[in-house]
Amino acid sequence: MNPSAMTSPALDRRALSDFRALAGRIDGNGPRYTSYPTADRFHNGPDPSLYHDALDACRSDAPAPLSLYLHIPFCENICYYCGCNKIITRDHGRSARYVSYLGREMALVAGRLGERRQVIQSHWGGGTPTFLNPEEMRRVMALLNTHFALAADGEHSIEIDPRRVDQDRMALLAELGFNRVSLGVQDFDPEVQQAIHRIQPFAETRAVVDAARALGFRSVSLDLIYGLPHQTAARFGRTIDQGLALRPDRLSVYSYAHLPHVFKPQRRIDENALPPAGEKLDILVSTIERLTAEGYVYIGMDHFALPDDDLAVAQREGRLQRNFQGYSTHAGYDQVGLGISAIGAIAGRYVQNARTLDDYYGALDQGRLPLARGVAMTADDHLRRELIGDLMCNGVLDLPAIEVRHGIDFNHAFAAELAELDRLAADGLVCREPGRITVTPLGRLLVRRVAMVFDRYLRDDAARPVDNGARAANDGAQPIRIVPRYSRVV
Repeated sequence: MNPSAMTSPALDRRALSDFRALAGRIDGNGPRYTSYPTADRFHNGPDPSLYHDALDACRSDAPAPLSLYLHIPFCENICYYCGCNKIITRDHGRSARYVSYLGREMALVAGRLGERRQVIQSHWGGGTPTFLNPEEMRRVMALLNTHFALAADGEHSIEIDPRRVDQDRMALLAELGFNRVSLGVQDFDPEVQQAIHRIQPFAETRAVVDAARALGFRSVSLDLIYGLPHQTAARFGRTIDQGLALRPDRLSVYSYAHLPHVFKPQRRIDENALPPAGEKLDILVSTIERLTAEGYVYIGMDHFALPDDDLAVAQREGRLQRNFQGYSTHAGYDQVGLGISAIGAIAGRYVQNARTLDDYYGALDQGRLPLARGVAMTADDHLRRELIGDLMCNGVLDLPAIEVRHGIDFNHAFAAELAELDRLAADGLVCREPGRITVTPLGRLLVRRVAMVFDRYLRDDAARPVDNGARAANDGAQPIRIVPRYSRVV
């Protein structure tokens, strides 16, 4: 086993009890750290050479496999809670044009990379990827296989709206090479579904899960959200029971962040129906208790997996990583982002595509990569990304090993951070030993708070006056999908 593997004992009642008592005091806003620097630190309108240099640096005599994210922004109906970069339309002619431009982008990226690169992990997100009709899906997959080599033994996943697929569409996904599916559920309670404008009967979801099992998909994941209107611990508990009846390989239980000033559809949600903070905390704690009692491993933050799932195995072996797709077993590879607002992480640079169709199409019409924002990482960024990743994924910092890899004196370089960790240690979140920092079971429940200690950008922000107007404007320019760049730590 990797010496940096998670050695903290499993979550227990004491950790959950301490978490309940501590959360109200330590709660706050914090990044999800799917990248470091986080996406709000990307520079708008960067020099196009940033993307070119990244792709050129990624090209080598012995190229490593790639990870790939492809964004399909279209949805037929709006879900009021959603913070994704999406386009609501029933005009399927718009997706045909989008597919054509995806081909142009793939050609530009692949041409810069040189030879046809292997892809070990791919993910289609949205929006609703299955908005594409079968022929469009076949065309996108053919384009991907033209410009890249999707590894037969890789992880190839797609997000599914169970209301938009049937047995035939599931069979098509299997035929195209997808082996993992993630199903958006949010909540099975009819009143909650009505309040968020997403009616989705349990039987509909079960039919999709059954089809995935029959077709031999390697993994089925359910996405749930807590903190939605009309939810209580008891009512959400019934949703958990229904989810467990499907025995998914993974569950993601996200916290709803109500930001109607950023996401206009959220203005249609009745704020008076949202659960108060104490009830929301009860929902989270009871959910963790229920899932772990049923044998699911708490991976971290909002992710749970069965013990034999790849994520749980990677965590036990100290190989768990994190990227824009959340916790992953393949996050160490360069990631190419395709489609509007998609983010790539390539050779020490982050690059994000244009957020609107007009800007995306306009750049490709001119033969340019549709770069809108990005940043080149510094040596300090690389170091801190490693520290934050180790804490969030494997729960341990091996200080002598870090000092050797980076040529630093850890105690000197991170004196301020260690002083803050001492305060967190007093709260029971971390354990400090000679040459080692370990996240405790309680700390795993608040691991973002621990990781924030090593975020230099947050530390610099705290040391200077905040321009609230500029920060609010930046908050409105969200990167890809899901919740805002800052959501509640618990």
